[in-house]
Amino acid sequence: MSSIAKVKEYLARFGAAGRVMELEHSSATVELAAQALGVEGARIAKSLSFHMGEGCMIIVMAGDVKVDNARFKATFGFKAKMLTADEALAMTGHAVGGVCPFALPEGVKVYLDESLRRFKTVFPACGSGNSAIELTCDELAAFTPGSEWVNVTKLPSA
Repeated sequence: MSSIAKVKEYLARFGAAGRVMELEHSSATVELAAQALGVEGARIAKSLSFHMGEGCMIIVMAGDVKVDNARFKATFGFKAKMLTADEALAMTGHAVGGVCPFALPEGVKVYLDESLRRFKTVFPACGSGNSAIELTCDELAAFTPGSEWVNVTKLPSA
């Protein structure tokens, strides 16, 4: 089963599978997703995957922010080290460009960054490099049971 099919099956339990958008153009980067969806890049909910002990975690954050290494270390107690593309696919089940907080293997922890709360709705990927779903932050949290809100990013300088 393809990654996007797994995500749709997963989102069906929340009645949201029909809201998944499969786009004509790539949405594999923040810039491409913003163009494909016609929204500002900051509203793209990028999912970055990091090493966490023997496993991994995903932090979903606004498209215009970067990880603040000091905040990350203060929050989690270790330095941020992103997964390679091969590790991301093996550990999350999703290829880079489609990594999302849905339909993950057991044990993958999801964190939602406060940077997302600036927006009424955000657009995370849905398992492929040309998919997305529009969600409120409350829906994003509800669709990722066990997720926690954190503040580990820095907003872009004005």
